[in-house]
Amino acid sequence: MRTLSVVTANDQQIPDEVPDEAAAEVAALRGQIEHHNRLYHQLDAPEIPDADYDALVRQLNELEALFPSLVTADSPTQTVGGPRSATFAPVVHRVPMMSLDNAMDRAELQAWGERLERRLVAEEGDDHPQVEFVCELKIDGVAISITYVDGVMVQAATRGDGRVGEDVTENVRSLTGLPDRLTGDVPARIEIRGEVYMPIATFDALNERQEEAGLRRYVNPRNTAAGSLRQKDAAVTASRGLHLWCYQMGELEGGPSFERHADTFDYIASLGLPVNPEIRTLSGLDDVEAFCRHWQEHRHDLPYEIDGVVVKVDDLARRQRLGVTSKAPRWAIAFKFPPEERSTTLIDIEVSIGRTGKATPFAVLDPVFVGGSTVGLATLHNQIQVAAKDVRPGDTVIVRKAGDVIPEVVGPVLAERPDDLPVWTFPTDCPRCGGPLVRLDGEGHHFCTNLDCPAQRTGRIEHFGSRGAMDIEGLGEQRVQLFVDMGLISDIGDLYSFDFDQLLGRDGFGATSVENLRAAIDASRDRPLANLLVGLNIGHLGPTGARALADGLGHLDAIEAASVDEIAAIDGIGPTIAQSVTEFFASERNQVVVAKLRAAGLNLEGPAAPEVPQVLAGMSIVVTGTLEGHSREEAELAITSRGGTSPGSVSKRTTAVVVGEGPGASKLTKATDLGVPILDEAGFEHLLATGELPAAESPAESPPT
Repeated sequence: MRTLSVVTANDQQIPDEVPDEAAAEVAALRGQIEHHNRLYHQLDAPEIPDADYDALVRQLNELEALFPSLVTADSPTQTVGGPRSATFAPVVHRVPMMSLDNAMDRAELQAWGERLERRLVAEEGDDHPQVEFVCELKIDGVAISITYVDGVMVQAATRGDGRVGEDVTENVRSLTGLPDRLTGDVPARIEIRGEVYMPIATFDALNERQEEAGLRRYVNPRNTAAGSLRQKDAAVTASRGLHLWCYQMGELEGGPSFERHADTFDYIASLGLPVNPEIRTLSGLDDVEAFCRHWQEHRHDLPYEIDGVVVKVDDLARRQRLGVTSKAPRWAIAFKFPPEERSTTLIDIEVSIGRTGKATPFAVLDPVFVGGSTVGLATLHNQIQVAAKDVRPGDTVIVRKAGDVIPEVVGPVLAERPDDLPVWTFPTDCPRCGGPLVRLDGEGHHFCTNLDCPAQRTGRIEHFGSRGAMDIEGLGEQRVQLFVDMGLISDIGDLYSFDFDQLLGRDGFGATSVENLRAAIDASRDRPLANLLVGLNIGHLGPTGARALADGLGHLDAIEAASVDEIAAIDGIGPTIAQSVTEFFASERNQVVVAKLRAAGLNLEGPAAPEVPQVLAGMSIVVTGTLEGHSREEAELAITSRGGTSPGSVSKRTTAVVVGEGPGASKLTKATDLGVPILDEAGFEHLLATGELPAAESPAESPPT
């Protein structure tokens, strides 16, 4: 045990002795952090999520704050990044690439602001200094330094340990949108700092190819971008579709001078370099907090991943006065969003059976808080992915939950796997009915082939009452299961004839509750034919195909009687859907169910052909955000009924993008990049009425704010 003199810091007593346990814990934490630094920075193969790594660093910080004598110059709390790889030549940064301190919540952001204000008061003598901040999205990518001399790219390097990085010049030349030669007012020398990232669509397409090849999916866009950037073969990097956002200048020689950070972005963009459009200059931390909250809620509207907001003092002279610590500037902080990846224990792997009989393996987890909620279950997709990921009950696994996306198990932490942990094998029998589970040719999933399987039966009934189908309020999973167990219903046709009085007196079923359910089921009789077709659970037939089928043949009787060729001839219906529809109505079992629905008086007639001028024939109109005069469905119907199409994404063939409140940023960005006209609601009404773009509209120059 080492002895220290007693000192006071921030009104707290620092212990005068360092327990052996504390010194051992500090040493253990440093060993773990250095191990993970090597995996992350050198091998691009992290074992644990960022949030778990951050937790280790915070534990070390807290111990070093409590026992200052344990702080060493080479501690991970005092250094930046990690060791560089020997694969690439070393590059010494002329201006060190520092790290950023983190604020994990509002209180920590406010505490940083208060420290900032105290320093400015001491430096400037003003008791209430007014501070402007530049807020930038914290791109979840790889930090890069790119140097241009006389406008020509001469070198690109990773951050490395902040002082020495890796030469990845040839790989960086392949980045989408990054010029080899600058334009405009070119300086003698400029070093640009930026973040290399992989767009989400590119990452998803890459994983689709992995799945098709029976290979394990990549973990996340950040790690995949890092691995792609640091390939020995620059052609591999070029094939991965990496992008870059530039966020500051490391050094500038022979160029203009600046007083504010915000002004540098216009200059960087004028040189032909990509600058993120969501950068904002704000006055005071209240506005900064609002900006952070907005992007925490809308982070998944973007076509790339972010994990926070970087907040910087705008005034460059003030930055000089505020200075830096050993590893981070005092004038900047990263506000981190709640983590979307955490590690936890995989307790078991079970299999669920859906309404189509599809057998889906899922993970039973030791509950963990991730992506804004506590997660206890997560999908494992299918047998192929369980085998590719090689996750086993008893493993420590990484769990990912992004926004409203279903949580999934990314993979195991192999370093923590117990010895002799057995491989999990897919069951051969259905866990609900005991029937065989069969993997059909060309399918990645197993299926229970027993149509009387109770899981399929309740799933079909629940789907029938769902919002996208017959929209029967109060007909959820638990109630459906209860009604089936009571023998009140065995298929969707029984919903319109069972004895509601048998429910009275049961827990949760008073007179009002039963009457509300009866009224909801009665109201569903008048739903459009397209909703009924969706509710019938016909394979491959979704809402769009159901509307096309209802519009094309006009009545359920006509659909039942139609041949495969007649159905396939309908615009929007292909041979696969046509075959599935005819097979559905040829089934005696399904004919019995449809007869019950017909006897119950459901609406079997489709909409009359609209008498609307086809002024949008050949046009493709994308709608994003909320319109005042139209729901999303009404806007799409207004377009399609006039002969146009309303796809969900922007392309070179898009005629215009209609923007309401809360639009998707990715659609606006792509429209801007492609020069597609952007219309407000008034412009949309003009287009619907005349088939022409408003005279004032032209290809967009910048997305609206």
